Amino acid sequence: MSQSGNRRHLITLANPRSPISEAYRTLRTNIDFSAIDSAIQVIVVTSAGPGEGKSTTISNLAITFAQSERRVVLIDADMRKPTAHHTFRASNRVGLSSLLARKSQLEDVLQETNVPDLFIITAGPIPPNPAEMLASKRMSELLELLKTEFDIILIDTPPLLAVTDAQLIASKSDGVVLVMEYGSVKREAALKAKAGLDTVNAKILGVVMNNVKRSKAEQSYYYYYGNNE
Repeated sequence: MSQSGNRRHLITLANPRSPISEAYRTLRTNIDFSAIDSAIQVIVVTSAGPGEGKSTTISNLAITFAQSERRVVLIDADMRKPTAHHTFRASNRVGLSSLLARKSQLEDVLQETNVPDLFIITAGPIPPNPAEMLASKRMSELLELLKTEFDIILIDTPPLLAVTDAQLIASKSDGVVLVMEYGSVKREAALKAKAGLDTVNAKILGVVMNNVKRSKAEQSYYYYYGNNE
């Protein structure tokens, strides 16, 4: 499935009865059930490498959460290669980078989408220091503020093996969903990605295996495997 950002990837909106949409709802349910001892409110979605479908996954997951009558915000924290503004056809004139640089206020960067109860914060202008921004006290303060206004906060990050951004924001989250493309990601890369999350004591909620073929008659499927550790 191509990862260029546009609305045709929002299958949970375009075709909510499809098998893939049902798989996203299963993913949502499994995340909910993983919150046994503590609430899962801030969720990072990342991948080992590029092109594995993390941005498509997080966009559709955000829609399914909003469809369950929860107030949701999706933050595009991939300030190196942002996509959320394309996916939701939103302005990226200001965004997360503007907010963290104290050039904008929350009300300036928080945008409504065409999905009820779903808001987005786009990445904003590409900054010279995205890792430092994500590790900042300002980012922690932003998440604490958003927790008071939203039920679910979903954060899209760059791939784990490319830069440290995902690890930095994962350390501030309640859990991480790791997206991997079936038949493409190498075992060594997957283990290295998991080790990077373990280093910052991130809770891995599970893994989405993308592009698993069930049969020739069916499209690519998304699966969720819960982490039993």
